[in-house]
Order: sequence, then C-alpha cells, then structure tokens
Amino acid sequence: MEDDTGERSSFVIGLIENRAKEVGVAAFDLRSASLHLSQYIETSSSYQNTKTLLQFYEPMAIIVPPNKLAADGMVGVSQLADGFCSSTRKVIMNRGCFDDTRGAVLVKGLAAKEPSALGLDSYYKQYYLCLAAAAATIKWIEAEKGVVVINHSLLVTFNGSFDHMNIDATSVQNLEIIEPMHSSLLGTNSKKRSLFHMLKTTRTIGGTRLLRANLLQPLKDIETINTRLDCLDELMSNEQLFFGLSQALRKFPKETDRVLCHFCFKPKRVTNEVLASNNGRRNQIMISSIILLKTALDALPLLSQVQHHCWGQAFTFLYLIWYNDELVIQVLKEAKSCLLGNVYKSICENEKYTSIRNRIGEVIDEDVLHTRVPFVARTQQCFAFKAGVDGLLDMARRSFCDTSEAVHDLANKYREDFRLPNLKIPFNNRKGFYFSIPQKDIQGKLPSKFIQVMKHGNNVHCSSLELASLNARNKSAAKECWLRTAFCLEALMDAIREDVSVLTVLSEVLCLLDMMVNSFAHTISTKPVDRYTRPNFTCDGPLAIDSGRHPILESINNEFIPNGIFLSEASNMAIVMGPNMSGKSTYLQQVCLTVILAQIGCYIPARFATLRVVDRIFTRMGTMDCLESNSSTVLNICYSYGKSFRASHHVSECENSSF
Repeated sequence: MEDDTGERSSFVIGLIENRAKEVGVAAFDLRSASLHLSQYIETSSSYQNTKTLLQFYEPMAIIVPPNKLAADGMVGVSQLADGFCSSTRKVIMNRGCFDDTRGAVLVKGLAAKEPSALGLDSYYKQYYLCLAAAAATIKWIEAEKGVVVINHSLLVTFNGSFDHMNIDATSVQNLEIIEPMHSSLLGTNSKKRSLFHMLKTTRTIGGTRLLRANLLQPLKDIETINTRLDCLDELMSNEQLFFGLSQALRKFPKETDRVLCHFCFKPKRVTNEVLASNNGRRNQIMISSIILLKTALDALPLLSQVQHHCWGQAFTFLYLIWYNDELVIQVLKEAKSCLLGNVYKSICENEKYTSIRNRIGEVIDEDVLHTRVPFVARTQQCFAFKAGVDGLLDMARRSFCDTSEAVHDLANKYREDFRLPNLKIPFNNRKGFYFSIPQKDIQGKLPSKFIQVMKHGNNVHCSSLELASLNARNKSAAKECWLRTAFCLEALMDAIREDVSVLTVLSEVLCLLDMMVNSFAHTISTKPVDRYTRPNFTCDGPLAIDSGRHPILESINNEFIPNGIFLSEASNMAIVMGPNMSGKSTYLQQVCLTVILAQIGCYIPARFATLRVVDRIFTRMGTMDCLESNSSTVLNICYSYGKSFRASHHVSECENSSF
C-alpha cells in the first residue's frame, strides 16, 4: 500500500441498487483498514441519501455495475457516479462480481469483531445489497493494489439504514459545518469560521478525520451520547486527568492510525525479486511502519503492572512530565466514566500489546523512534535493525555512513575554499543533499563549480558534480539498507499480522481519545468558566435552549448577545422576522449548530438546554447576503424526529425591511 500522510479521503466505495430503489453501499477506507456497510431505500428521485453519503466519504473511486437506467425517472447509481465529481474515478465491474454470498463470507472472515455482532448470521438475506457491494469492492482493491487483506483485520461497521443524523450536502454548506461560505472573500481569516475548523485542535490525522465524520453524521443513540458527555464531565472536573491524557497523547505519532493498514494488507507474492524490483519504496514503507508501531507501543503506559497494586479496577493513566531533567511518573487513577473504563479494559489489560512490543524489541534497536525530519527519518530506517544480525546489512550501513560523512566533509571544504562560512547542507527526499547559501554572503557570482543554482527566499540553493555523485552513492546505500532490512523483517511482519485485530482497537481508541481530549475538552477549557454546559436529552420533551450562542461567531466576537428558543409539540414552528443584516440567519444557524454539537457528545454554548434526538436537518437557503443590493438571506430549517414529518420542528426566517 502506498504511503499517504495527508488528510484527503482514501475511501473506495461500491454502489449497487435493485428495482425496488434500494441501494447498497460498501465504503472501504484504505488508510485505516475499515469497512462501512449501509443499505437503505432511496425515496428521492435525485438520490439525495446516496449523494449525502458520497459527500461524507469523498471517495477516490466509485465501483458500480454496468450502466442501467433506473425505473420511474430515477437517475441510477451509475449516472450518479458520473456526475458526482470529475476527480473521482469510476470503475465498472461485471454484475457477477457483486455476489452477496461471497460478500458475506468475506466480511465474516475479515471482520476484527465477532461475526454475530454484525448481524450477518440472521440478516444477510435482508441486507444482501451492501454485502454484494463489499464483494466487488474488496475484489477490486486486491486486484488494483496487488495485495491480500489479512483475516480478522478490518474494522467493520454495519448499518441497516441511517443510524446517524442525516445532513444533506446543501445543509452542510448552509450551516458552515466544514467550510465557511464566502471563503474566497475572507482569505486566511476564514480558518475559524466553520464548526470543523473551530474544533480542529486534534493532534492526530485519525482524530481529525473522526471529528469530521462526527460533524457530518452526528450520533442518534442517546446512550452513546451520554457516555461521551460523562467522559467530558470527568475531564472537565479532573484537571490532573485532563492534562495527563493530553500529555500522554503527545507521545503517539501523528500517523498512528495509518500504520495499521500496512499490517492488514499483504502482497500476493513476496519473493526476493519482488522486494528488489520496487526500488526500495515498499521496503521503506515497511520499515517506517515498524518504527511507527514501535513508537506507538512504547508510548502506551505500562498499566498492566499497575493493576497488581491496591488501586482496584479504577482506570489509571501515566502523566509524563519533566522535572530536573528526570522523567517523573505520576499515576492518575480512579476515572469513573464508562468510556475511560472501557479504554482501560481493552488497552491496558490486554497482554497482546506487550507481546507485540517484545517481538519488535528482539530485532529493532531500542533507540530507534519515529520522526518526521527527512534525513533523520531515513537514518532511522537504515539503522532500525540491530547490528550483527545480517552481514550485508552492516556493509550497506557502513557505505551509507561513509557517504553521509563525505557529504559533510565536502561542505566544510567548500566553506573554506570559497569563504562561505554560512553554507549549509540541508536534505529532502526529492533532492537529497544540497547547498543553501545566504545571498548576503555571495560576492558577485557563485564559482562555476556550483550548478543547478536556484534562488529561494533570502538563500540560494545549488549543488555540484561532487555532491551529485555522493548523493547517488548515498541513495544507493540507503536502498540496499532498506532491502536487507525488509528481508529480515518479513517474519516479524507475519507475526504481527496474527494479532492485527488488537492494533485495530488501539487505532480506534487513540482517535476517540484524541477527539474527546484534544478537541472537545480543549475547546471548552479555553472558554470562560460556565460558558459551555452539558445538554440534557429527552425522548419526547421540547427543544429548549436558554441563553444560547453561535459557537463560531462567539469565538470571533466577544460581544455576542445570547438568544433562547422553545419548540414543543404544541408549538412546533417559529418564524423569525427582522430587517436586513439583523442576525436572523445567525440565530437559525446557532440552533442547528447547537443541536449538532450536542449530538456528537460535546458541551454546547448555552446556559441550559434540553433536546430531543434529531433525525434529520433540512435547510433551504434563498438569496445570499449582499450589502450592495440590500438583500438578506431567506433560510428555512426543519428538524425531523423519527420517521414522521408530523413530529418535527420548523424554524423559518422572513425578511421584513419595514422594521
């Protein structure tokens, strides 16, 4: 699998429908090795539910059966894939590849959880479409990437229908959940003008992606929401626990979730010729994954030793601080929330993590840690394996050290010969080593020995024939190190793949903790005391918010005036009237964003709030705000509870310029 450290989507989606307008969706995340299955009846001729899912996943490829027009004026999933996005790859596979029986077998064999938890044993006939889409998606990924998915390695989630709040793409834009409107006019000041960017203080890529997923599809399960709120209550009331978790999470690499996929996929054929023919790319990724996994496991607190003491079943964590140049370990204990308790049971009491760490320690040097500095990372990869195990590897390392030392000797020679005391020798993965000279040190023209001269800010970047030769030798030695290390690591990789399911749990837990601690708790802690409160959920009560505030605008303007709202079954509609630019749209957006924050398990900017779980949010935006034409926004919002539109609340805005 290719290395991808960015935040762009890595989803591959399979789509299929039947004549009853039922759609099956299988979304495979190549980055985190997870499979998300959904099946639902498409009631809209424009495939609004499917469009919402595509907007949520932002797939890199969409797999569909051969083109076929849908009945009753429906556009069909194939035509929908054509018009979704020009940058999204559309793949057409034979209908024989969409085999639900094969899909059920694959999902049962690949799922990290127990098959019964997915409901496939009793419901596979009812939800056959998403299983058929899963069969085609997995087959295409294995053929396209040349890999085999390891058994019991995937995190599989199964939704018979939408188990989350449904927010269509238009409402996501109108409510500025992910991106702000008028972003081109706001420029760099627009970064905090969306709910996502306001909460985006996570430290891992996986935590950021989980935050985005929760904002686009908030929870509907009250028990899960209250579990998150209980955890947040404890974090906000226990400063030692909050700061301890925050500091401990800093020890984990930013790409911890990415390392999992390299252990969930195995090349179909691993031979010496295959390892040697890929120019070191796959070998480099393999070694980097092992180092990253070692760093993550080393960051796990050794809580299995703590449970033998007298602290009972309380959740315990290590708070790491530096004092007088010594690492002081303070035990943080007695966390009472169910979420943190489950983390303790699933991570801290699991001896498999210690077993994996011991296996890695047998072959990987203890001083090797994950780093993002290019040359240091490459050096760590070359010296990851312990010395004395492979003679050819030791020879390649010696050549790598000799050429690296020769590069720095060459730089010292040029400093003296050409009187360039501030000449530096930086490194990046594309160029290798190169010279960086401040322009103020250059008198006239550079000597002819310097080639590939390029101005870069206040410096001049260049090279020389001698440096180019040393770069080539150094790169060749590094590739030989990666190749020999990859040969030695094959057995270790196979051993880790046997327990890959526990790595799935670790990745999921770290992403959730990152979102809860570094996003939710951090955002609340930066606000004045009691500005954010815990929402209360009822099954059939009113929607009541006292002294609510707009979460985004409040962070920009401290003089925001609070507003309240009350909607019930007896009075389920509110009409907001006022002149242009009086804040009508802001008020309506405020209510929506408050509901979304509450249903992702976060505190809300209000004095008090009692809410019902919202099934869907609909918005319709009229004209955009335009001061030149004196036109204001016309925004209609509808909150739907359950499947009946009669059980809904409506908030509408009317323009009244006479006020």
